[in-house]
Amino acid sequence: MNNLNTKCGFAVLIGKPNCGKSTLMNSILGYNLSIVTRKAQTTRNKILGILTEDNYQIIFTDTPGLLDPKYELHKFMLKEIVTAVKSADVIIYVSDCTTVEQNIGNQLKNRLKTEFNSIPLILVLNKIDLKTKEEILEIIEKYQKETDLSVGGFAEIVPVSAKNNYNIDELKKVIVKYLDESEFLFDRETLTDKTERFFVSEIIRQKVLEQFKEEIPYSVFVNITDFKERKEKKDYIEAEIIVERESQKAIIIGKRGESLRKLGESARSDIENFLSKKVYLKIFVKVRKNWKKDKNFLKTGYS
Repeated sequence: MNNLNTKCGFAVLIGKPNCGKSTLMNSILGYNLSIVTRKAQTTRNKILGILTEDNYQIIFTDTPGLLDPKYELHKFMLKEIVTAVKSADVIIYVSDCTTVEQNIGNQLKNRLKTEFNSIPLILVLNKIDLKTKEEILEIIEKYQKETDLSVGGFAEIVPVSAKNNYNIDELKKVIVKYLDESEFLFDRETLTDKTERFFVSEIIRQKVLEQFKEEIPYSVFVNITDFKERKEKKDYIEAEIIVERESQKAIIIGKRGESLRKLGESARSDIENFLSKKVYLKIFVKVRKNWKKDKNFLKTGYS
């Protein structure tokens, strides 16, 4: 599997909600792996994406947005970040350049409650398409002067536009610079550690967030209850959309089931494109009160 002088390592993407981590990882990989919507807190699980070139392999982890945990779901999301950071060879802190953040190093240490002094910290300034060149240079200068970082300061500061794929190749070069020489950990053909079932659930969840926007907040979970591959028929997929209130269930189903039908058609189209095959998709909507606070449910649903 290994050639001479190959590099390999883990790069974890962290940052506040809606800073563009998922868009950045999708841009780096060249295909959509993480769910992307305009809503914050869209990513819940840490997602492994693998980029393999001739002489290097970067194993990316896209993590949930950094926030102060208010309930069990938030605690689970924070735990996912900490686990990813502990195994990282490079930490990539993604920041929305339209808002200058203060004391990033101390914020990370206080939130993650873990030491990472020996791990290179790369600051990625995202969304630079929204700023002028002069403004970007001023922002970079401000971050270069930041002296409170007990983690040793930023190893590099890289401005990018994930949306427009600007400066992505330069970011790849910077990351590779901090990786050790190593054999590849995955076959060249491997793109992720996640299953088809996981991505199907993410596609459906993305469609819920896009179609209902502010009507349905983050009180939605998608569970794939059945996934059958059939040779002479369409693959059969059965999914549950779980919400916290009857009113949310009514919104998703809609009058005479029209909203759910529209959701199903949109999700099925994307699932078929993803799987490169026709599917029969059946979706149910169920109510489970306060599922975000239920430890047992979260352990089962996110295991």
